[in-house]
Amino acid sequence: MKKNVGILLLFLLLGWLAGAWIAKALEPVQALSFLTASTLIKWSPQANLDIISYDITIQMNLSLLSLIGIIVSVWLYRRL
Repeated sequence: MKKNVGILLLFLLLGWLAGAWIAKALEPVQALSFLTASTLIKWSPQANLDIISYDITIQMNLSLLSLIGIIVSVWLYRRL
């Protein structure tokens, strides 16, 4: 069975979201702060070419639980 790249991306996104939601829910628990602390990754390409200009900002919050969610989603995808 040939695996679809689109399905892999969907699994990755869902795993990332699940990990982020769990991290958000566990934020009040001080003992798990090492799992819920997130790092902001930001990329802002921009250009002005006289006839067209663009300014795009992409931000990603990544925590240890988000990474665990991504790893679990890859594991589940490979089991298909």
